[in-house]
Amino acid sequence: MIRRNSDELIQRVMTQVGTASSAIDKNIEQILRAVHDHLQMDVSFVSEFGTRDRVFRQVINDGGRIALKAGDTMPMDAGYCQRVVQGRIPQLIPDTSRVPAAAEIPETASIPIGAHLSVPIVLTDGRVYGTFCCFSFEPNLSLDERDLHMMRAFAQLLAHQVEGNLEAVRDHGAKVERISSVLEMGQPRIVYQPIYRLADQRIIGLECLSRFDMDPRRPPDAWFNEANEIGLGMRLELNAILTALDGLRGVPGDFYVSVNVSPQTLINSDVLEYLDVVQANRIVMEITEHALVDDYLPLQETVERLRAAGVRFAVDDAGAGYSNMRHILTLHPEIIKMDISLTRNIDTDTPRKALAAAMIGFSRQTGSHVVAEGVETQRELEALEALGVQEAQGYHLSHPLSRDALLSVLRDGRRLN
Repeated sequence: MIRRNSDELIQRVMTQVGTASSAIDKNIEQILRAVHDHLQMDVSFVSEFGTRDRVFRQVINDGGRIALKAGDTMPMDAGYCQRVVQGRIPQLIPDTSRVPAAAEIPETASIPIGAHLSVPIVLTDGRVYGTFCCFSFEPNLSLDERDLHMMRAFAQLLAHQVEGNLEAVRDHGAKVERISSVLEMGQPRIVYQPIYRLADQRIIGLECLSRFDMDPRRPPDAWFNEANEIGLGMRLELNAILTALDGLRGVPGDFYVSVNVSPQTLINSDVLEYLDVVQANRIVMEITEHALVDDYLPLQETVERLRAAGVRFAVDDAGAGYSNMRHILTLHPEIIKMDISLTRNIDTDTPRKALAAAMIGFSRQTGSHVVAEGVETQRELEALEALGVQEAQGYHLSHPLSRDALLSVLRDGRRLN
């Protein structure tokens, strides 16, 4: 039996795994396959020890001669693995018939197992995760200590991969727990930032903004991004929309209400079902997603259906990236939200002023209008007015308000400063 040098194999696989650390399961499969082929075994696997059973996490069983696949379980006291870890049988057995303790194991005859190699996978804290095993149906007298050395080296590499996998599982579980708690607590809390018409300094719209009153303290985008990572992004977005609109029950005024929504949520949920609190013609759907949309057709169809019901659309953060400009060109929004990156220092920055002027000119030619976001100084406001901006929001005009504070502002008919 001719096999390549085991040290070369170890180096080759370690190099390949090092460049693929983001795909832990694939790395484990790659290690298993390399050893399986190198030793010319019939079955190879990585098993995880439990209290009563062990679970086969990765399996190579090319011939399919025995019924074994990833996800299968076996009692801990069956087979070779636990006996190897306990030192009751050797890790290296070229011929099981020559080892009485192995010959007595029922699986030796029933599978059959002619040659067997098995080493424990030991984590950095000393715990035995499970075993790295391979066997052939016939004895293989060419197996020697070099092969066992190779198996042990790969078991150490597998331990690193497994620990990365366990950490990923723990991290995923923590995210699920956090977002589930957010949903159970009725988060996010909603605040309302007034949007002013500059000509008469009146509130003509409200943007509904999310706030999360729980640890870890971080920006709202971080919560929504984490929810998307675990498949709960749409639920959290709809929760925010429902809470925002419900908070406006009984609030007087004919202002429009702008709610943030991603293209994915627009396409995959019937948003109209959630808009019964406020008339559809007062709703502005503010498309927030910065990622590229692969297929615009479903999004366009959804936008047109909602538009026919009276809903208007805005594209958020215009000027901040390529995807936002594609949204504008493809979806023809009624409102273009000029990003704070353009608004900031526009009174003294000629390139920003020129780009803003081009955006305003574009809006006029396409039948939309610009709302400037993030206005923080009087000079910025004056520069925007001089360029032809008619609506704006930002801390200089008003901080986001609680429902009670909003009611007070509306009751007083308060204008800008």
